[in-house]
Amino acid sequence: MNFSFSERLLGIFSNALEVSAESMGLWQRIQPPEDFSSSGHLIHWLFNYTTYVNLFWFALVVAGLFGFSFVYSQRRNKKPLYTHGNEKKHLMVTAAIGLGVFLSVDLVITKVSSRDMKETFWNFPKDNEDVVRVQVLAQQWAWNFRYAGADGEFNTVDDVVTLNNMRVPAGKKVLIQLTAKDVIHAFYLPNARIKADAIPGRYAKLWFDAKTPGIYEIACAEMCGNHHYLMKSQLTVLSQEDFDLWVKESQSMAIATNDKEDASLRWGWKWGSK
Repeated sequence: MNFSFSERLLGIFSNALEVSAESMGLWQRIQPPEDFSSSGHLIHWLFNYTTYVNLFWFALVVAGLFGFSFVYSQRRNKKPLYTHGNEKKHLMVTAAIGLGVFLSVDLVITKVSSRDMKETFWNFPKDNEDVVRVQVLAQQWAWNFRYAGADGEFNTVDDVVTLNNMRVPAGKKVLIQLTAKDVIHAFYLPNARIKADAIPGRYAKLWFDAKTPGIYEIACAEMCGNHHYLMKSQLTVLSQEDFDLWVKESQSMAIATNDKEDASLRWGWKWGSK
């Protein structure tokens, strides 16, 4: 039996509602969003490493504060000891702790993040790769998404334009060009652990892939005004078959309904413009 895209999408929404209605314990509630991408684990690892190593040094400092307070309390040391902390042993301890913090925190974070940025997040898909290209326009208070139509060109009459719902296929890279209409926004995909600023007059780009079909959140990570909370949008990840069906139906509808004279539909730009 063949189903239209609308019927299939209704099934996805129903499944999502069933999952969200399930009761979750405290541990599940404090967990980060599901990572559906092939690169999100890199950010997740770096976040966890930073948290744990800082907790280690914090615990060490707290242990020192309470430990020295106990050892050098008035009950155990009737005669107070005054020091400026400038003796050689004091300087060596201070230098050792500072060097330990620098090597375990700053150096590791800088090295790992630089490697991940170069090898993964800035390693954009090549021009000849089969990817989904989407133009994103942020505005107060919504996200606009544009897909090139059958002609392969952006900002033409057969473009598919959606509001607050970006649809992508599972298992394929998605390349995004991003800008803003009014103020600075930030395009944030919690489930892919990535975000990029949307700045008026400038194009940013990022890429991601989604391995698991479902409905996920798109958020604005920049305080963009008093209705910032309205910038919540959704990402619908479909199977390749369902995505192709949606594109086919949406392009047919766009060609039949798009008004060439409607300037509000022509906010796109030539792909690759700087």
